[in-house]
Amino acid sequence: MKALLAWILLPLLLAAPPALAAVPTPQDVKAAWRSSDTTLLDRHGEVIDTVRVDMKGRRLAWVALDDISPTLGRAVLQAEDQRFMEHGGIDFQAIGKAAWDNLFGVQRTRGASTITMQLAGLLDPKLAPRSAGRTWASKWDQALAARELEAGWNKRQILEAYLNLASYRGELQGIGAAARALFGKAPSGLDAGEAAILASLLRAPAAPPRTVARRACALARELDPRTDCAAIEWEVDAAFARTAAPLPSAAGTTPQLVRRLGAGPGSVVRSTLDAGLQRYVAATLHRRLAELAGRNVGDGAVIVIDNASGEVRAYVANDGASEVDGVTALRQAGSTLKPFLYELALERGQLTAASLLDDTPVDIPTVGGLYVPQNYDHQYRDAASVRTSLAGSLNVPAVRTLMLAGLERFHERLRQLGITSLTEAPEFYGWSLALGSGDVSLLELTGAYRTLANGGMQDDVTFVPRAGAARQAAKRRVLDARASFIVADILSDRAARSTTFGLSNELATGFWSAVKTGTSKDMRDNWCVGFSDRYTVGVWVGNFDGGSMWDVSGVSGAAPVWRDVMDYLHRDRPSRPPAAPPGVVRQTVRFAPAVEPERSEWFVRGTETPLVEVLAPARRAPRIVYPASDSIIALDPDIPPSLQRMRFRAYGGAGLRWKLDDADVGPAEQAATWAPLPGEHELKLVGSDGRAVAAARFEVRGAAPGQLASTFSTSSGGSADRSSGNGVNRGESER
Repeated sequence: MKALLAWILLPLLLAAPPALAAVPTPQDVKAAWRSSDTTLLDRHGEVIDTVRVDMKGRRLAWVALDDISPTLGRAVLQAEDQRFMEHGGIDFQAIGKAAWDNLFGVQRTRGASTITMQLAGLLDPKLAPRSAGRTWASKWDQALAARELEAGWNKRQILEAYLNLASYRGELQGIGAAARALFGKAPSGLDAGEAAILASLLRAPAAPPRTVARRACALARELDPRTDCAAIEWEVDAAFARTAAPLPSAAGTTPQLVRRLGAGPGSVVRSTLDAGLQRYVAATLHRRLAELAGRNVGDGAVIVIDNASGEVRAYVANDGASEVDGVTALRQAGSTLKPFLYELALERGQLTAASLLDDTPVDIPTVGGLYVPQNYDHQYRDAASVRTSLAGSLNVPAVRTLMLAGLERFHERLRQLGITSLTEAPEFYGWSLALGSGDVSLLELTGAYRTLANGGMQDDVTFVPRAGAARQAAKRRVLDARASFIVADILSDRAARSTTFGLSNELATGFWSAVKTGTSKDMRDNWCVGFSDRYTVGVWVGNFDGGSMWDVSGVSGAAPVWRDVMDYLHRDRPSRPPAAPPGVVRQTVRFAPAVEPERSEWFVRGTETPLVEVLAPARRAPRIVYPASDSIIALDPDIPPSLQRMRFRAYGGAGLRWKLDDADVGPAEQAATWAPLPGEHELKLVGSDGRAVAAARFEVRGAAPGQLASTFSTSSGGSADRSSGNGVNRGESER
């Protein structure tokens, strides 16, 4: 009966017209195949990474039959089409058996569709099986298409296309993605058990693990009766668990970078990255984050830019455990904006590198209350030069410099440097912009430092190679060359930096380099950005969720990564200091009194001076330095009242006396120490005639049990307030 049915169908199939108007060639099918990944090449053509950009399915590159383990071919033929090498696309014996089984209700173990018929369904969606099942009409069309395929393709081409186009499980399409995702290996390395599992998945990709294991065991024993089914069951469980993880990705790149390059599925993109450097930077960041894990540091990003060309040589967007692009994410800048502030003041002739800035507490009225910036180490130096203030990252002098240079002007300068994220009006950021209150990206911030490295000349950063002529034509001047040179010299001065960081730290390279660190409010962001004569390197560490780090500064967090990367970049050649541009001169300068040692200093021509003299406090206009008017002092309940003190401080206090709430405290030439009492108070500087020449109202809050009386003492020295009292709206402690 079966043979009779087959002979009845045979002439009908042979006489039927072609199912397809044009049968694709094997070359057409292979050319149309698109991996779901983009292959990223470095500047030398070396593969850096493969990045998935098509989320509809998981596909890798087309795999030639010679690169597929023969055990898989045997398993697939045994499971799907045992007479594959004999028939011409239609297995009439299988068709007859299937019809007989359907007629008499016999349970079928295999269907009548040959591998060629299944391939026809993969090539033409109209011929693919549907959820409602296949009718004899659809089977008929599929059989006709299989006949046409067999007429133009050989058996090896059919089997190769079938293994590459078939779906194996979930989103896994093609033997390349299936072997890599399920077993972590190339198709050439599949063993007999793995081949049996893959062949079993072809019939029912969504089958439960136990069903797949049972079918794979039965199939494997058909090929080799000695098969260990327990091992296959274990391999199924391991394989299905492995598919939950993404396919291996290397070198810290992310889909965001590939999308920025405009790459599509299956494309190969040549970038400006350096594969060796990329791997080194990714490994260095990973190692440093592991070291900082105990301080609640989980994420980081690094970018390396060639100064001359603007080509990005390394782009590590995260440590591989996140989809966040840390290179483009916006984070608070901390002290990394200070070099551009001082450059602006130098460019405008408002300051020189030897100019002395007031480093005493300052209270700035704002709409939200008093803004009271503090230095990172909570120390004040009375006066500090621009060189010391920038290299040591002092906050109070930076705020005073911003007040001198102008908030609007500085905001506009940062925008000119390419920091496009500062979209709010200058007043939104206020004076704290000097300390980096605005959000920036590592990409744009590092690009701004590259402009400084290039003496103020700017062009766009690029991820793909560009012609030299186009690169030169696009350059434009943003910063003054003379001021840029002086700022770079300050950032490279380890002696000036030592006032805050010490002589031995991660910023001190064995070659010329200029660098700045930054830590944002509450230690949420940690930066280190700097340059040599050839490269600019930017590093950020922190937490993508905004969590605060524990006791991590720029020197202890991001700086070690920056230092290691710089050392690697200059392992074969040293970095040399830049030549002084026209218009700068070197002049020996001394200070009177000697607040800083005599030194040789760089000046913009016309601003040089041999002497910087500090106006003695007695010659200054009388002013109450601390406490500021309208400030609020908070008592600490954890400190015994007898140990809490406020220290009153004034400029120009010669011949004047302190008066607190009309009670005489002592001569204003000396700092008066007071044990504060809760309540509102008024402090005055009064002359011999009893008239007030300066006054400050302030409030002390917080009950101090047992504190029954106010006591005073005076001293001729000392610094500003060290009590638990703090002015409202204090500035961030950044550096």
